[in-house]
Amino acid sequence: MRILLVTGKLAEPLVRKYGKGCDVLVTPVSVAAFLTPELIVRYLKRAGVRSEDYDLILIPGLVRGSAQPIEDEIGIPTFKGPRNAMDLPAVLRALERGFRLSKEKPADELFSLDGLKKVEDIRNKTKDRRYIERALKKPWNVLIGNLPVGKDFPTRILGEVVDAPRLGVDGTVEKALYYLREGADIIDIGMVAGETNLDFIELIPEIRERLKERGFDVPISFDSLNAVEIEKALSYADLFLSVDEGNLEALVTEKPVVLIPTNQREGFFPPRPSERVEFLERLKEKALDLGYKTLIPDLILEQVPHLARSITAFHLYRERNPDDVLLAGVGNVVELYDADSVGMNALLAGIAKELSISLLLTTETSAKAKGSVRELRRAVDMNLFEIPKDLGFDLLILKEKRTREWRFEPAREVVEARERPVGLEPVYFRIWVEGGRIWVNAHRGTEAVLTVVGDEPNAIIDTILERFEISPRHAFYLGRELERAYTALKLRRSYVQEVELFPEFYSRDSH
Repeated sequence: MRILLVTGKLAEPLVRKYGKGCDVLVTPVSVAAFLTPELIVRYLKRAGVRSEDYDLILIPGLVRGSAQPIEDEIGIPTFKGPRNAMDLPAVLRALERGFRLSKEKPADELFSLDGLKKVEDIRNKTKDRRYIERALKKPWNVLIGNLPVGKDFPTRILGEVVDAPRLGVDGTVEKALYYLREGADIIDIGMVAGETNLDFIELIPEIRERLKERGFDVPISFDSLNAVEIEKALSYADLFLSVDEGNLEALVTEKPVVLIPTNQREGFFPPRPSERVEFLERLKEKALDLGYKTLIPDLILEQVPHLARSITAFHLYRERNPDDVLLAGVGNVVELYDADSVGMNALLAGIAKELSISLLLTTETSAKAKGSVRELRRAVDMNLFEIPKDLGFDLLILKEKRTREWRFEPAREVVEARERPVGLEPVYFRIWVEGGRIWVNAHRGTEAVLTVVGDEPNAIIDTILERFEISPRHAFYLGRELERAYTALKLRRSYVQEVELFPEFYSRDSH
């Protein structure tokens, strides 16, 4: 295939380097992002490019507007390439495989959409009624409520509403809806340890109905070690966490239960992996003899410094019991480690995939665990592929896959920046984030005279400039702070005006 790459003067070396095998048209525009479809048509005609010369033209992904006018004028199929020249090899390889590019969207953005579409295709396959009926005949799949779970289905995520009775119905529904929108498959009602809340249990049908009204017909699991509470909830929930040696005989049910290797009543928990596995196997046999039908073992994922031994227990149990549906509580590990949850959730989801753990339980009780459900959902989606790499979507947030080569030649005159004293202006602004949006109060003296609220910094600064006369320096300050607030929202961090987002680690004197 004969391909012509269009670029600007500054990007020419990179385009030639990463676009090997293609011809390159270097336009007189310095920065490729400044090109327009009309300018490209002019430069192509000036270069004498004819319809029979090439099979395809790729223009920079940063060009605004559609590539269609170029194709109409030149007569050669024209599409948008990637936004960065370093992604050209991936685009050229994709073209060889028949990947369809867009005239409107940059190629690298299409890779993300294509990867997510493949995820959706896999999920749609496992939602097919006949597929589900066949899969449920196999011993390694079970039905929890209306949700099929097991090796033949994507890993399911349980979002735990901690201390649900203290939140009440409204608070529980609000938290549950948040989890479901983030990607949870099952809502786990967490009861209050050391208390008995039978009245709240009778409200579970109302919680379920209110979730259905919002479009979420999902299973409800019930999380308590209190035998009286679990017995009361047997008529209302679809899955029960957690049954152990201490309450096993009091709670015989045909509904699915999660079996854990403990006796909480006596404070017993076998630490050694082999002992834990053997204890849980004996407990499972006893439960089956009592009349339990669907048992989901949980070897209990422990926090550091006991994480390795608990993973060893899961691995040993899986080798000895290849058909059991397993659950692991990953939230305990994330909550008890002062590190970003993104990588931890990704790694734990990968381990779960390798060990065929079909259910992952998490919560977002602390600020550092905020976003765990969404992170697990993305990690689970990545693990639907054989290798979770180069999929077009990822879990890279603060770090990047590769360093971007983005620089320009400096002018002949280079000056060192100097800060000048700033005079007070009659109006000043106070910025905060709330409810997923950016809020700005405009003050004169001590009085707030106007509040501007929006989702995007450009819209807010444009609105402010329409209403108030401020200096360029003040406008620059506002733009910087609004962008900081916007970044905080995206990263789910708190925002305080004029306070660094990452003061603890990425300080100016760090190396």
